[in-house]
Amino acid sequence: MFEIKYSTEADKTFWFSLDTHISNEEFLLKVRDKRSYIIYNNSKPIGIMRYNLFWDNIPFLTLICLDKFHLRKGFGKQALLFWEKEMRELGYKLVVTSTQIDEDAQHFYRKLGYVEKGSLSFDNTPLEQAMEVFFLKNL
Repeated sequence: MFEIKYSTEADKTFWFSLDTHISNEEFLLKVRDKRSYIIYNNSKPIGIMRYNLFWDNIPFLTLICLDKFHLRKGFGKQALLFWEKEMRELGYKLVVTSTQIDEDAQHFYRKLGYVEKGSLSFDNTPLEQAMEVFFLKNL
């Protein structure tokens, strides 16, 4: 059975098995502020999801990640729809996310109604990577 719960400090080991882009301190803030989730299937953790507030008032999904055994089985879609519903219930009218241009996630977001609205390049910086593409969705 699919389920999503807010992450807790007890989820730390599982969390960091999937997320290598966040510090321990930031993880603890996400837990405190209820801006991180554990995704379950049959009571087993299979993925994670976290967000920030862009401009302090627009939910920005910064990560959704499933373990390799649960990819392309509909869990990501269920998780994203859960998050959108929660954001709508909190009174938000718009959500944002992004992905690198060379990642398949862009197709996932497009399929779920997200619209590309621009990009950002980190060329010649310590954070150099493929171009980051931003997506918006009206709730």
